[in-house]
Amino acid sequence: MPTKKPVLKVLFFGDVVGKIGRKAIKKALPNYRKQYHPDLVIANAENLAHGKGATKKTLEELINSGVNFFTSGNHIWSKKEIFSVFEENKIPIIRPANYPPEVPGKGYKIIEIGTKKILIINLLGRTFMEENLDCPFRKFKEIIEKHQKEELNAVIVDFHAEATSEKVAFGFYADGLASAVLGTHTHIPTADNQILPQGTAYISDVGMVGAKNSVLGVKKEEIINFFLRQIHSVHQIPEKGKCILNAVFLEINPKTKKTKSIKRADKIVEI
Repeated sequence: MPTKKPVLKVLFFGDVVGKIGRKAIKKALPNYRKQYHPDLVIANAENLAHGKGATKKTLEELINSGVNFFTSGNHIWSKKEIFSVFEENKIPIIRPANYPPEVPGKGYKIIEIGTKKILIINLLGRTFMEENLDCPFRKFKEIIEKHQKEELNAVIVDFHAEATSEKVAFGFYADGLASAVLGTHTHIPTADNQILPQGTAYISDVGMVGAKNSVLGVKKEEIINFFLRQIHSVHQIPEKGKCILNAVFLEINPKTKKTKSIKRADKIVEI
């Protein structure tokens, strides 16, 4: 019989929004593990604490639920406690790498899963974003070149950006250099999951883990009222009801760093 080729299995959750999102991860992750048997579970954590930012407590809650690693984005700084989390460097979380070097935290990390080494990179797009950061394309190339002699088994990029054009362009730019380019930020799941010509898995946006009957995880009545009155209010996050879990499941060849498959892995649970 032919021997089974090695594969690295990665489960990646889109932006986890508030308490309902954290509870959904806790409730659904055991079933995800039974179905997919992931070697690594990653979640975007920039909306963990009541929809904006993250705290040590909310991050530890997801670690206890079975999440192994966190990426983030521009909203990660909304809770000032996160500065000390990054400075302590005890929780496995990264912030976008194209922030200035003086900003706390790291924009990428190499983690070990058994005998396999995985480089995880977080980048922030610039189109339609308020932040005026370094070019994410050039920052990615800089990180890859810095680690080109490292014996890596996978390179996973969370590209946190607004514009689909920027995300698609970055996907092709990283094709053959990254194992996967996974878009986050818009909270809306896209259907363009694919393997690019040089073996990189790509999706424009994984989506979110948040209230189903909401506007991007926020109470729908509040957002409708904003569009009617044009007056901002503090975002309220639903804490009960149906919660959608948007995720993708990757199978990566650890010898070539190319991805064999990328599949949507969405579920709905009642909280």
